[in-house]
Amino acid sequence: MLSAELKSQIQGAYSRFLEAKGLKPRYGQRLMIAEVARSLGAIATDDEGRRQGEPAVVVVEAGTGTGKTVAYSLAAIPAAKAAGKRLVIATATVALQEQIVNKDLPDLIRNSSLSFSFALAKGRGRYLCLSRLDLLLQEGQAQSATAQLFEEEGFRIDVDEASQKLFTQMIEKLAGNRWDGDRDAWPQAIEDDTWSRLTTDHSQCTGRHCPNFQQCAFYKAREGMTKVDVIVTNHDMVLADLALGGGAVLPDPRDTLYVFDEGHHLPDKAIGHFAHFTRLRSTADWLGQVEKNLTRLLAQHPLPGELGRLIESVPELARELRTQQQFMFAACEQLADFRAGEDMDGRERPRHRFVGGVVPEHLRELGLELKKGFSRLVELFTRLTELLKEAMDGEPGMGLPSHQAEEWYPLFGSLLARAEGNWQLWTAFTAEDPEDSPPMARWLTLAESGALHDIEVDASPILAAETLRRHLWSIAHGALVTSATLTALNSFERFRMRAGLPKSAVTAVVPSPFAHAEAGLLRVPDLKADPRDAAAHTAAIVRELPQLVEGARGALVLFSSRRQMQDVFDGLERDWRKRVLIQGNLSKQETLSRHKARVDAGEPSVLFGLASFAEGVDLPGAYCEHVVIAKIPFAVPDDPVEAALAEWIEARGGNPFMEIAVPDASLRLVQACGRLLRTEQDRGTITLLDRRVVTQRYGKAILDALPPFRREIG
Repeated sequence: MLSAELKSQIQGAYSRFLEAKGLKPRYGQRLMIAEVARSLGAIATDDEGRRQGEPAVVVVEAGTGTGKTVAYSLAAIPAAKAAGKRLVIATATVALQEQIVNKDLPDLIRNSSLSFSFALAKGRGRYLCLSRLDLLLQEGQAQSATAQLFEEEGFRIDVDEASQKLFTQMIEKLAGNRWDGDRDAWPQAIEDDTWSRLTTDHSQCTGRHCPNFQQCAFYKAREGMTKVDVIVTNHDMVLADLALGGGAVLPDPRDTLYVFDEGHHLPDKAIGHFAHFTRLRSTADWLGQVEKNLTRLLAQHPLPGELGRLIESVPELARELRTQQQFMFAACEQLADFRAGEDMDGRERPRHRFVGGVVPEHLRELGLELKKGFSRLVELFTRLTELLKEAMDGEPGMGLPSHQAEEWYPLFGSLLARAEGNWQLWTAFTAEDPEDSPPMARWLTLAESGALHDIEVDASPILAAETLRRHLWSIAHGALVTSATLTALNSFERFRMRAGLPKSAVTAVVPSPFAHAEAGLLRVPDLKADPRDAAAHTAAIVRELPQLVEGARGALVLFSSRRQMQDVFDGLERDWRKRVLIQGNLSKQETLSRHKARVDAGEPSVLFGLASFAEGVDLPGAYCEHVVIAKIPFAVPDDPVEAALAEWIEARGGNPFMEIAVPDASLRLVQACGRLLRTEQDRGTITLLDRRVVTQRYGKAILDALPPFRREIG
């Protein structure tokens, strides 16, 4: 039971917040506060404060405009403090993370009189590595002799004039305390290529041995996290922490209340986290490089004892593995029937999928050999990094001065990380799938590798349910999952299956404050073209589109395939094309900025986008008065993870189309419709150019799951 004291604290904070802001209580927001408080504020604990009984998980779908962040923060912060736990708020996007840290939480502190501290937790890759910057700025490049042996690993030393200028600015700002080393706090955008030279990962970081440890931006930020009540981070960081056993970077899950905002992404993020891939040709080239580099390194630095003996054994192993990689490449090339296809972002990805995740025996045997070889390589590099740590500590008899060990450690750390990645892939690729569990999806992808083609080998879980059940729900003190889209076809079943929610999980839908029927119209005209006939459907869109969006200052047209998007664009009259901004020609941010600038200048502007524009794009008011959806967004039929899941469901006597394809499409359609109304003042039209919602048996369920707009069915 929620204690009277905690209940009154939460109610008081909400009343003060509304009063200070001059706001009226929103029905959906009040419901959400009550639901979260009831579930997370009354968790039974033992004498040591550990949760007793079933997992405490609450799942709340809250429509756009509910004020989710305020609702869950007002309930969860007091609940966490009362239980002596920390609150971790995880989002799927940087934009929401920044909004919570820079706007929502400071606003709560100012207006609710709740007292709490908070910090933003980012991965190491968002922070500058001072040692890397020092190395790049060294004029004489004396230290870089070893690094040049390892250019493959990203230790490129040549610095052009523009980079030199940027790196010098960075040192000056750091010295003057005008920058904290956080990539996101640098005033200009930094290209990924440039940034990758300035940052490091855990495998290359020498930690307390680093001469810059005291000034390290990442460790300073991590230290700040140990003292705060609320940590804001992203789903990936939580999953990475859980994969390390929990409590490695973030607080121990047993002492944590989690909030997963944008929570519909969590199952897919978890799948991605446990998926592995390698490229055969580029890994063979890398092994050749390792062999050459380490042979040269030994010639320059003859080493006594175990260190020298271990390094000596690497080139031969790398040579053997390289030969095995080449055998595997030839076998895959011979076997694969690469079928052309697009992924959800419209990129061409020719693939060969192994039905049911079953790899032919001869390929599996080659994979087992590679697994064995990489396992040995991992052992060697692990021991070498341990010895280099000892040498950094000044252990006697290592035959390597500590400054040299410090320089070598990141290099061997990166070799270890790549060897581990390959070992994990071949372990997953050759594993026997347990009979009663979903299999791994396994496939080959044709990839570009400079002028040559490469073959990517992939293995991925098809459901994250068991992973999340074991590592998160059953261990955490408590968790809330929230998003505007968690139900599919008005049911939580899809999310329950994909996220492995415990039976005890509480689910609730709280209504959006938007008056959908007054604010929006949903039209399904008759184009006289079946969307399954791509050519006829595309021709019909080209014919009708200009007239459809006439009068809208800003319009968004969403496609399920890049090919159709391009064909429609190419088919439009040249003059009309000038008002269209098409996804992919510029960065997403730049595309949206140009669209807004046109609308602000009174010019009509039409955005053409794919799946990533159907979600998380915020275009209030005139920026989006009409959303046109080309067709029901069924998953790309050749997605290997979805195809393997469909096979598994069918093998168990299920109907994958009704159990997966239709609920998934329904969810995506709701997300796409969510682009229209972003504030309570917005008005507009949604046009769906796919009459299957009225002609097919499943259509009614999809239509009824959409927000309650007025309808006009042609």
